[in-house]
Amino acid sequence: MEVVLQIKADKYENMKNKLMKDDLVSRASIIFKEAKAIDESKEGYYCYISGTDDQCKKALGMIKAKNPKTGEEFIYAEEVSGKEKNKVIEKIKEEQDRASEAFGGIFG
Repeated sequence: MEVVLQIKADKYENMKNKLMKDDLVSRASIIFKEAKAIDESKEGYYCYISGTDDQCKKALGMIKAKNPKTGEEFIYAEEVSGKEKNKVIEKIKEEQDRASEAFGGIFG
């Protein structure tokens, strides 16, 4: 399963820490990318997660949280879908392929 999240810049560190500190989610392949590197008109960051259904579903469940004292809901990120999701995944995979080819050229 593949999931793409869009994270506002001011929530980036909190969301990254939440994902990377979770025992299940952190075992998925997680890539963070500045949104402008993929789409000049976007702000913040994209987070691409590739993993099992359980890992991705748990990550999606972590994008919102409630303050236990006030009940106020915090939104750390939003799920990206449709053409935008496909564009983000395509760009990230292209970059990974180029990096692999360059690495292979060094040791090939």
